[in-house]
Amino acid sequence: MPSRPINPVVLSGGAGTRLWPLSRESQPKQFLRFGTRHSLFQETLLRCSGSLFDARPVVVSAEAHRLLVATDMEDINIVADVLLEPMRRDSCAAIVAGVLHVAKRDPKALVLVLAADHRIPDVEAFCNAVASAVPDAEAGHLVTFGIVPREPATGYGYIKPGAPIGNNGAAKVERFVEKPDRTTAETYVTAGYLWNSGNFLVRADVFLNEAAGLAPEVVKAVRQSLTNSEKQVLSILLHADTFAQSPQISVDFAIMEKTKKLVVKAVNYDWSDIGSWEAVWQVMDHDSHGNATEGKAVVVSGLNNLVHSEGRLTGLVGVDDLIVVTTPDAVLVTKQGKSEGVKTLVAALRAGSHPEADNTLKVTSDWGELEQIDASNEYRVNRITVKPGGTIELQQNKSLAHTWIVLTGEAETSGQTQVARYGVNQIIRIPASGRLQLNNSSTRALVLLETRT
Repeated sequence: MPSRPINPVVLSGGAGTRLWPLSRESQPKQFLRFGTRHSLFQETLLRCSGSLFDARPVVVSAEAHRLLVATDMEDINIVADVLLEPMRRDSCAAIVAGVLHVAKRDPKALVLVLAADHRIPDVEAFCNAVASAVPDAEAGHLVTFGIVPREPATGYGYIKPGAPIGNNGAAKVERFVEKPDRTTAETYVTAGYLWNSGNFLVRADVFLNEAAGLAPEVVKAVRQSLTNSEKQVLSILLHADTFAQSPQISVDFAIMEKTKKLVVKAVNYDWSDIGSWEAVWQVMDHDSHGNATEGKAVVVSGLNNLVHSEGRLTGLVGVDDLIVVTTPDAVLVTKQGKSEGVKTLVAALRAGSHPEADNTLKVTSDWGELEQIDASNEYRVNRITVKPGGTIELQQNKSLAHTWIVLTGEAETSGQTQVARYGVNQIIRIPASGRLQLNNSSTRALVLLETRT
């Protein structure tokens, strides 16, 4: 056991377009579930909830994902210090922000930097690996975790270990290499290279000293942004103008590939960054023909297919090696081994101004959720869920007529002149050019069917 608890810093700012249409800008992959009860973000926090770790982790996320973070943490009863980035500045700025925040608790604190969207099912093996790296981190090394490859994967960067530094299994880092082609990856695996997980254990003061020497502009901007930050109810919003002055650079390019203090520790636990639909297929349960399905999906006379279907039945007949993802507003069809092209597809959708590229039909807000069910030029139908204590403020538009039908729960409305209460199957009509406040003061969710014409 370390002399002081390890402080997790969980990075949750990515967008993740490689898993479109399930993962989008408004709901990236770390908040999704892939055949599991918890999201990847929740699983990351739960892995760090044992006695080895500080009870209050630090989460660094995008401001746009504030509610997703809060909802996921509330669901698993974990409280964290949440730092919100007003814009993306890549991993170096995010990590510096997290480590600076931990250093205010204890300048020599041990900090475990983790991505929020990695899958590590063996929690015991993960904790043992982290504990075994403590002596080297306490001695002043930056300890990165290299995964022993299961295959010559082309979707990961690699690390070449050099000479061992002691008896704990860590070694100097001889070189970093970017994602290789298949032939090159095979030579890397044969030569003993490791997958670069991007997760590492450091002492706060050591890391910040290295960052100040190698990436001074990042440290200066982020430190000032923290000083001028806005403390909100459940989070800390970094100051936008000063945070924007940080260079947009990854921690590998800014620090890890330049520092003399970096070592790598090889670990054997099952790990995936769920970076492609092929990776999703690999981690899911398969039938006797290699098919993996999620939701309402049926495969007949097919091999090695992945089908993810939301809200409708998706059927495959007589096809092999397909990836089919069906959501309420989009369908993706590609082949196993070709899903890297999804990023190109999303870029084409953005170029064509398709809102589905980044946004889902479900929008999360402070008061609850709004999910679009149907829409045309003449009307729109939404399902609205107002959480207990939630309040909606509606300013009516002359060109729109709103009608709400209560499906479950009880609603209380207040307009310009009166207060009214509505139960199941009752209709709430919103007057044109009027204001309406709807409250859910009960202890259960209020669900409404909304039509706009």
